[in-house]
Amino acid sequence: MCPYALLVKLNIPPSVRHFSMQPAVVVEKLAKNYKDFLALDNISFAVPQGEIFGLLGPNGAGKSTTVRILATLLAPTSGSAFVAGYNVQNNPFAVRRSIGYVPQEQMCDNYLTGRENLWLQGNLYHMDYTAIQQRIRELSALLELEDALDKITKQYSGGMKKKLDIASGLIHRPQVLFLDEPSLGLDVSTRLKVWEYIRRLYQEGITILLCTNYMDEAEKLAVRIAIIDHGKVAVIDTLERLLAQVGGDVVTLELENSVGPSRNGFEDELKKLAFVTKVLARENSLNIFLQYDETVLPQIMRAAGNFYVPIRKLTFSRPRLDDVFLKYTGHRLQEEGT
Repeated sequence: MCPYALLVKLNIPPSVRHFSMQPAVVVEKLAKNYKDFLALDNISFAVPQGEIFGLLGPNGAGKSTTVRILATLLAPTSGSAFVAGYNVQNNPFAVRRSIGYVPQEQMCDNYLTGRENLWLQGNLYHMDYTAIQQRIRELSALLELEDALDKITKQYSGGMKKKLDIASGLIHRPQVLFLDEPSLGLDVSTRLKVWEYIRRLYQEGITILLCTNYMDEAEKLAVRIAIIDHGKVAVIDTLERLLAQVGGDVVTLELENSVGPSRNGFEDELKKLAFVTKVLARENSLNIFLQYDETVLPQIMRAAGNFYVPIRKLTFSRPRLDDVFLKYTGHRLQEEGT
């Protein structure tokens, strides 16, 4: 199948296909089993060259497993994956030459200086002396590490170590960069700086696969977002289209009683209202997706009164990425723990 046909087959919208006719990453029906545990359940997606693609989901959703397969660190149980045009199983060495990988865990050696860490990474990729020296200058300027290059990494702050890890993943000019929770454990100020560096890499044309369980990180950085939960991709699209798919605004009702025939009748009545697009029932609450106007809330309260459903709290919100996650998975992202 030609690359452009793959982009069409895997539902890449025309507004995104302009990045490149050639996909940088293609995943088709990828599955991974650990004995009785299914970590990945036949997921498929494609990432055009030059895009930041976000995998958003809670811990244990399958994000890191996906990246480790793409980085040739894990073998899939079934399915196929291509990175920079190379099959990750048939041509792993070519894949490794084409990628940079920044895992959640610290990658740098605490007992080397920042410069020595970067020299080590460059030598592992068989880069020559001049090329390594030039890249260290470029990356230390980009990531604001010049003043710390000759300090022992053990003396670095968490944010400096993360910047050094990113520089190590970029030393050999990879076509594709995998970032697994790049701002995990960082303070707000450092997170914002890391995001700024990621945007600079995007502007340079590097394809970035970003794994995160922070909604704001996905919203700020990713061109397209795949919501992944319990090993399955629930939906993939741009942020704007995902928010539009929520169906308007969201009213959340926290109820006094979690069960009962009156509640069932109330839910059925809500679904009949013309402005309601979806009702998502949970143990002690209802999430009502709707097209809002000034008559909406009185009609909802009237229906609750007709069915004697006591409401403890009502909240109204414009759609956010968390509402998209709720719509497609049945729970909110933070409920799974981060």
